[in-house]
Formats: sequence, C-alpha cells, structure tokens
Amino acid sequence: MSKVDRSVVRNQAYRKSEFNIRERHNERKNESYGNGDILPERFEYNVHYKTCDGTYEQEFNRMVDSDVVSLRGLKPDAKIFDEFVFDVNSGYFENNGGYDYAKEFFAEAYRLAVKEVGGEEYVLSAVLHADERNKALSEQYGYDVFHYHLHVVYVPVVDKEIYFKRNNKDPELAGKLKEVIKQVSHSKKWPRFKGENGHWVNSYSLLQDRFYEHMREAGYNDFERGERGSTTEHLSTTEFKMLKETERVAVLGAEIKEKEQNIVMLDRKTEKKTSRLDKLDEQITVKTKTAATIEEIDTMGKPAMLGGINVSVDEMKKLRTFAKKGITADKKVADMRRERDKAVAELDEEKKKRPSITGHLNWWEKFLSAMKRAPKRLMAVIEDILRQPPEQPEPERTILDRSVPERKRTQAEL
Repeated sequence: MSKVDRSVVRNQAYRKSEFNIRERHNERKNESYGNGDILPERFEYNVHYKTCDGTYEQEFNRMVDSDVVSLRGLKPDAKIFDEFVFDVNSGYFENNGGYDYAKEFFAEAYRLAVKEVGGEEYVLSAVLHADERNKALSEQYGYDVFHYHLHVVYVPVVDKEIYFKRNNKDPELAGKLKEVIKQVSHSKKWPRFKGENGHWVNSYSLLQDRFYEHMREAGYNDFERGERGSTTEHLSTTEFKMLKETERVAVLGAEIKEKEQNIVMLDRKTEKKTSRLDKLDEQITVKTKTAATIEEIDTMGKPAMLGGINVSVDEMKKLRTFAKKGITADKKVADMRRERDKAVAELDEEKKKRPSITGHLNWWEKFLSAMKRAPKRLMAVIEDILRQPPEQPEPERTILDRSVPERKRTQAEL
C-alpha cells in the first residue's frame, strides 16, 4: 500500500526573547545545525516570498513605533509573534515536478498565509526551505530528495475597539467609540471554542482545513488533509523529538551566551566605575590640597572684641567655595559608590545563575548524544517510563533511621 501524502500546517507562538533564535534558523544564520540533513551548499535554493528591513526584532519595533500594531494591554512576557509552517510529504513534490513545482505550490500557500494574517504588512518573513535532504526518500530513490516547506513569521493582530471613558470631560463623547487599534494578541487571534458536540476545538484545526481546501481549489491535488490531532511531519517520531530537543538546547545555549556576555559587561562596568571612583577621590584630594590647606583655613578670621570671629569678604568667599565643593564631592563619591555596589551585586547574581544554566545545557547535550547513538533504545525506555506510575519521593531519614545500615546495591542495580 502506497504512502498517503498529507498537507500539514502548524502554528507556534513565541516571546520577544525568541526573535533571534527563529531568525537564525529561518534565515540560515547559524554556524551549525542540529539537523544534519540541512545542506549549506543548498542555501541559494531557498526562496523568500517576503523579507524585512533589518532583523525580525527591528522590523517588529518599527511596526510598534509607527502604530501599525499596538502592544496595549499586553504583559511584558507575552507571546508577540507567531510562525506558520506549511508542509506536505516530500514524495508529493518529487512526484509532481520537484523544486519548480514546490516554488509555485508554496507561493500559493503564502497567499493563504497573508489572508490568514490579515495583510502582508503584518508578515515579517516568508521563506521556502529547499535545503533539507530527506534521508529516507533519498535512500529509497537512489538520489537526493529534498523536503520543501514554508516558514511564515508574522505578528498576530486583532481589531480592538477603544471607547471614551464614562467619566470623560466631554459628556457627549462618553461611551462612544474612540478608535480601533491593531492589538497584538496570540490568544485572541487563535482562540479555543466549543464545537457543536460540546467539545473544545482549537482554531488550528480549522486552519488545517482552510489550508487543505485553499490548495485544492487552486488546483493542487493528490494529497489529503493532515490527520486531526496529529503532529505528523516529514520526520519520523524519533527524529521529530530529536529536532525539538536540539532546538531547546539551542535556546539554552543562546541564554548562556547572553548571560556570559552580561557578566563580561558587568565586569567592565564595575571596573570602569571603580576606576572612576578612585580617580574622583584622587582629584578631590589634590584639588582640596592645592586650593587650601588646613593651616590656611585655621588662619582665616580674627577674634572679635565681643567674642566670635571677624572674617573678611575674600575669606568668606573662599570658605563658601570650599564648603560647596566639599558637599558636591561627597555626594559624587556616595553616588559612585552606590553604582559600584549595585554593579558588583548584579555581577554576583549573574555568576550564581550561570552554573545552573550550564548544568541544564550539559544534561540536554547528553540526552541528544544518547538519542543519536541509540534512538530506538532511548525512546523505548522513555515510553516505558511514561507507562509506569510516577516514582514516589524517598522519605527523609530521621535520626532513628541512622542506626539502620543502608542496604548495599548490587552490581546490576548500579
């Protein structure tokens, strides 16, 4: 029985901190890739249906600054951009004309993406990847077969109506429509709702339907709609999970690199502020000594007949000048010391975080290494663990327990 080719469209939401990671992958800016089937010599075959000026993040910030989209009402850690991935089995394209057919197919898919997004002005990037070799089909056909798929990065927006407040200064405007903004919102763009059978339906399921129907109406046949609730892709289940874990390691690696850069910057910042403080102390000392000595101040003024001291106009000016300089200098020194102490505290905090993140990354690297060496065995172990009830935490040993010697583990248990 021949394999059925199926259309698949996935949508994933991301936070602002993930702009760089998605851009490096989609625009092929990484120095290396966890997926060994990505061939750098094929990068020139990738097709852009939409590019942005500068980076993804720069283009997004430009959209916000020019009021094309609005972040009103969003939390600082909200997911602010999404990505479509349009896909059909590699065999479908190979049997219908290969690369040229794929370019036309995904040009049509991009037209649907623009419609779904609400306009091309909300699309940051749309790129057809034609540089990933399908290992299984290449071995089956006896020549290189490539997996074609389309990435569309966009900003999810919905129309949000803004009304004048009820207590508006102008009573005639109270409660009336003030403006309609394009609010950035992943949850409102792709809400869940109850279907006719009372079960919750994800909007992505309807997107899957629309992709299938749109392409069929455009004349692209010989494939079926992706299975509902399935994550089926061009990769096997094991390879897909491997790829996802690789992406997670890439995220952790980027976080560590950012933390290390922050530590270096804080080191330099602390060093610079300490140097400035030392120089300031030195300058204050030198200026004070050159301006007037203690003996000079002590000789100022003459005893008055009825007590007190008579000071000349010039001496009073000098004393005022010395007093102002002293107060200003003390304030500057105090401010600089506070800044230095804050920078040192930030540096210590970053250094505390680095070991835990590095250890987490090392764990994932070991996992990926094991996945590459024995994927079937590892997945069998994972699936067996998931079938079993969760382990119960071991009770803490009390003082009374210490009298009971701990059972020696056998070599097999070790």
